[in-house]
Amino acid sequence: MEKIELVCETNELTRLDSFISQNCELSRSAAVALIEKCAVTLNGNIADKKQKVKFNDVIEISIPEPEYANITPEDIPLDIVYEDEHLLVVNKPKGMVVHPAPGNYSGTLVNALMYHCKDNLSAINGVMRPGIVHRIDKNTSGLLMVAKSDAAHNGLAAQIKDHSFLREYEAVVHYPLRADSGKIDAPIGRHPVKRKQMAVTQKNSKEAVTYYSVISRTDKFAHVRLKLETGRTHQIRVHMAYIGHPVAGDDVYGPKNVAPGLDGQCLHAKKLGFVHPITNEFLEFETQLPDYFKQFLKKAGFENENI
Repeated sequence: MEKIELVCETNELTRLDSFISQNCELSRSAAVALIEKCAVTLNGNIADKKQKVKFNDVIEISIPEPEYANITPEDIPLDIVYEDEHLLVVNKPKGMVVHPAPGNYSGTLVNALMYHCKDNLSAINGVMRPGIVHRIDKNTSGLLMVAKSDAAHNGLAAQIKDHSFLREYEAVVHYPLRADSGKIDAPIGRHPVKRKQMAVTQKNSKEAVTYYSVISRTDKFAHVRLKLETGRTHQIRVHMAYIGHPVAGDDVYGPKNVAPGLDGQCLHAKKLGFVHPITNEFLEFETQLPDYFKQFLKKAGFENENI
């Protein structure tokens, strides 16, 4: 069972169910359902959905294990870059959610994997995320590794934990960076007020390190290559916004409506490298930039690039 603790940091009185839906990844109806199941406390007491939340109130939410186990396999085309009996590497399209979640049980990568792999997916991450070792955001495209067995999952997860596997991205970011390359070393945790977002913060955070290098520039944008040392939620998007160069199209961490033609961030997981957890062979994969990325490069004025 997952527990979420929220602290109200505003003086505005808000209904409890509304406050929960605004500050964590739960819909208002899901918040109401949890309150009615006595799974929410307000300052240590069982809460009522009509209660108002005020400054410094502490809300604790107990999220039960998902009851929805019958995820339907769906015949959704997959761009499989590599596959053997232990694992596969998939090139995920922009707009596809990685795994089911409340209110979104179909059309995900997991639905497609269950159709393609049948029962041959690791069970370590539970019924909602079979085979999923790591994730990328819905509107980030690119390479993901998927485990077919628990042994492969454990081996891949160990490499993630010790930062020994290669993850390289490309992005278009706002404003041309002055330096040709750099390192962003800034811890990331849940945003103290906007609980659906992450932020650079010293409170309840984890180490996060991103390296960047500039491929080319225009007067308004930079095309950059990014290498992750760690893998925090929204890491690239948060780090680039933190240094004043948010990813183009990212209307969560960057300016809104200033990257025409983009629906979500212009960010692609281009290269992936790891040691095969069973054969010990080093494998490295690289994809071409997807059409939406190349089209935006042209619109943004990167005329000298070989697109």
